[in-house]
Amino acid sequence: SFLLGIIQGITEFFPISSTAHLKVVPFFLGWNDPGVSISASLQLGSAFAIIFYFRKELFEIIQSSYSFLGHRKFFKDENTRLATYVFVASIPIMIFGLLIKFFWSSIYDLHLRSLFSIAITSIVMSILLALSEIYGERRKLLKDIKLRDVMLIGISQAFSIIPGVSRSGITLTSALFSGIERQTAARLSFLIGIPAISISGFVELFTIFRTSSSIDIFPVLIGIISSFF
Repeated sequence: SFLLGIIQGITEFFPISSTAHLKVVPFFLGWNDPGVSISASLQLGSAFAIIFYFRKELFEIIQSSYSFLGHRKFFKDENTRLATYVFVASIPIMIFGLLIKFFWSSIYDLHLRSLFSIAITSIVMSILLALSEIYGERRKLLKDIKLRDVMLIGISQAFSIIPGVSRSGITLTSALFSGIERQTAARLSFLIGIPAISISGFVELFTIFRTSSSIDIFPVLIGIISSFF
């Protein structure tokens, strides 16, 4: 669990799919597949790390959100704009995630978590990322981003439910194709990921708590801590 947490912590911030590596690395080490619930739970460490790193910025965004609720003024400042973007971009993956969790949980028992499927998906995603790097104009700053750009990023983020599709990778790819410059794209990718990673992680961790003993849960908590650091 400690090693899996380190793998999660490192790969979450590169466009290489942490979920895929949590499947592939144990295979090479001769271990069992940790499964969807543990993989998602370990992502909480990454979510806590993002929250810690952006803590000052997130505090300002939350303050601006309260101001927005009081005055109903979209894009009053940069923080209100960011809060709106994070909310809008989180909607698609929340909807798809809940639908799969409650109505099609067997999707991961099919071929999506096979090593062959993960390999093909990873190759396709790397090609798309390379194309976005080549053809993306990378001119837009935060003030130039439109809601349609954020909606595209949000829809693309929903595909990260598929093992092998990196959440950071697919959101960076969409942002670059939309003409957003790299630093702004990376910042958006991390901030937009906080709700999705946190909610899915807590849901799966609660599932583990509900179905496992305290002895089984302790290693998962160790993995979350190592992922955070």
